[in-house]
Amino acid sequence: MADFPLEDKPVQRALLVGLQTPDMAAGEGEELLGELKELVENLNLTITRTTFINLRQPQPKFLVGSGKATELMELAKADGAGLIVIDGELSPSQQRNWEKESGLAVIDRQEVILEIFADRAQTREAVLQVALARMEYSLPRLTRAWTHLSRQRGKGSMGGEGETQLEQDRRVVRDRIAHLKEELEQVISQRATQRRKRLRKPVPGAAIVGYTNAGKSSLLNKLTGAHVLAVDKLFATLDPTTRQFALPDGRTLLVTDTVGFIRRLPHRLVEAFKATLEEVVFSDFLIHVLDVTNPNVEQHHATTLAVLGELGAADKPTLTVFNKMDAADAKTLAHMRAKHPGALFISAHTGAGLDVLLRQCEELAIDDYESAELLIPHSRYDVVGKLHTMGQVRKQESVDEGVRLSGRFPTKQRKFFEPFLAPVPVVKKKAAGKKRKLPVA
Repeated sequence: MADFPLEDKPVQRALLVGLQTPDMAAGEGEELLGELKELVENLNLTITRTTFINLRQPQPKFLVGSGKATELMELAKADGAGLIVIDGELSPSQQRNWEKESGLAVIDRQEVILEIFADRAQTREAVLQVALARMEYSLPRLTRAWTHLSRQRGKGSMGGEGETQLEQDRRVVRDRIAHLKEELEQVISQRATQRRKRLRKPVPGAAIVGYTNAGKSSLLNKLTGAHVLAVDKLFATLDPTTRQFALPDGRTLLVTDTVGFIRRLPHRLVEAFKATLEEVVFSDFLIHVLDVTNPNVEQHHATTLAVLGELGAADKPTLTVFNKMDAADAKTLAHMRAKHPGALFISAHTGAGLDVLLRQCEELAIDDYESAELLIPHSRYDVVGKLHTMGQVRKQESVDEGVRLSGRFPTKQRKFFEPFLAPVPVVKKKAAGKKRKLPVA
């Protein structure tokens, strides 16, 4: 793709630049730089060095001051780096200024994340979503990638100045964006159809959410026996994966693993992946997984809550789960337990604490259930089977009129079982006799 300089001229070595701005908490810039380092390593690039800048005020030409920009360019060239990565958001004009002055490829955090997503996307939906996000990102940046922009092509035999190559390129990209949106609409429609079919089945569902690399896929594998890719890598999972497993009380629970979140996740990616993340919105409750061993776990917690708010899922019933307790020291665990008294602590690796998590899942899955006494005709044993699947049958007995069941069943399936509600037996009171008057002595 022409909008990404790494593909035009392969680059193996990169200089990373971190920023600390006045609106950031103390030390946050260095934490983000460490995160950027891990992101860039996921692109299989060699990092020549990392440097850090306290940015008092953004400058229009390079984001940083001209003197500092020149210094960074010289550092990159001295190290033999072909790429400079800025841990901020560069405007298209700032990006062009950097590349014109340095002769090197210069990208920002957004472009790094876009490239990782493009590398990891597997399903048709994810591929379309990433392609759309990259096209929208590249549209105002086309002059970075092309060297023949001043050429003009005439339009037909009538002559005239014609349109510049840049105008043609922009038109091609706009047409491609429109085409991608149409394709994505079709895929979203298919997903909605699949979801409607699933929602008709009386099976509660939970979505596993959290910061990237917190152990969401590992938890899904441990709970369901699935073999979803689970590696120590940012954004290892982009496509939602749904599996089912039996809760201890015998009911079935659907669990969906979702794409991980990250600080400064490009808004266009949140928009592009809203269709995928709708699994979060339509789930009955959320399992918010956090890496208790990560020193930035509180920021990760806040980031996930912010993205959930943007998706309209902030008010969902949520289980806060701190993972990797087997790798945490006692002091850290005690601190987090005191700070998050309602949270659960587990290890998806060893299975520790999963019994408590499953009990909590049972309680959340049953919140939308109601107790009922049902009487099913002998001719409708198919209904009896479905009731066992959808709810908790506590008692079953065969009587002359049919099969009598008592238990808890999902309220959203009331239309299904309401015709079989057993009549409440009427207890007749004995008629009170006339009181005998005692003889007066």
